[in-house]
Amino acid sequence: MAALFGSRVRRLRLAAGLTQTELGMLTHVVASRITQIERASGARPTLQLARALDVALGADDLLVDLWPYVYREAFPDWAQAFIGHSVRAVGISEYAAHVVPGLLQTREYARAVLRVGRTLSSDEQLEERLATRMGRQERLRSPDRPELWVVLDEAVLLRPVGGQLVMRRQLERVLDAAAEPHITVQVLPFDQGEHDAMGGSLTILTLPDGSEMAYTEGAHYGQLIEDPEEVKAFALAYDRLRAAALPPLMSLDMIRSVMEGNHHGAKVPSRSERRRLAQEQLQQSGGRQLRGGGRRIPGRRAHP
Repeated sequence: MAALFGSRVRRLRLAAGLTQTELGMLTHVVASRITQIERASGARPTLQLARALDVALGADDLLVDLWPYVYREAFPDWAQAFIGHSVRAVGISEYAAHVVPGLLQTREYARAVLRVGRTLSSDEQLEERLATRMGRQERLRSPDRPELWVVLDEAVLLRPVGGQLVMRRQLERVLDAAAEPHITVQVLPFDQGEHDAMGGSLTILTLPDGSEMAYTEGAHYGQLIEDPEEVKAFALAYDRLRAAALPPLMSLDMIRSVMEGNHHGAKVPSRSERRRLAQEQLQQSGGRQLRGGGRRIPGRRAHP
């Protein structure tokens, strides 16, 4: 797939009458980078570069559509379809049971997470997966960035993946991300007890046409769910998790308390108090509406 991607870039470049140097200037990379892409001989292109090439070559999103498959050899089959759909999603709602979601991971944290994968076969594959994960984060900074809503299980905050220093920097990254208007972070505390998504992580993707699909994932498996009735059930489960979690501002306070080492002394309000605070914060943040058990109604530009 990397070779196919490269051949398409070369064909489009020649059709446009551009040299590798000229294409590099248009996409803000050196000419040798274009050579590597066309020959599939170097690091694989990031999503940001695929988008830039699409624009420069008038490819009508051909290269962006090919981009997820460039990495197919680096990922197990069950992850490939999810990556392809998430690139197009206008809304991403995630419940993370064990680790910080990939879209918010620092490079050091991501490396520690990816290194323990059973499907990993070499250091080269690790670097490919790491590059892909970091590349996917570029979409959060793009003009068509999706609305991201993340519910972190309290266990995610307390597990020092990569060591204490890496974990502290990771939590700082989560706090910085939560300051962005298109990103919301909540924490589901231990006192919530059992819930519908126990045992794995859950993601709900909202696509440009308004349709949704769900993705569930454990340590060594994943499943993409597209059947409308099944997706509806998973979306309801996510709504319940969001409603049961701490309100956003209180969630950020909990994350800070973990960073400062006094988390166990922090007081977690009752569920009824959390509901009241959640509604107050919702109104103060601009009156965003929730549907069903707490799901935000998509607006005209921003979805979930």
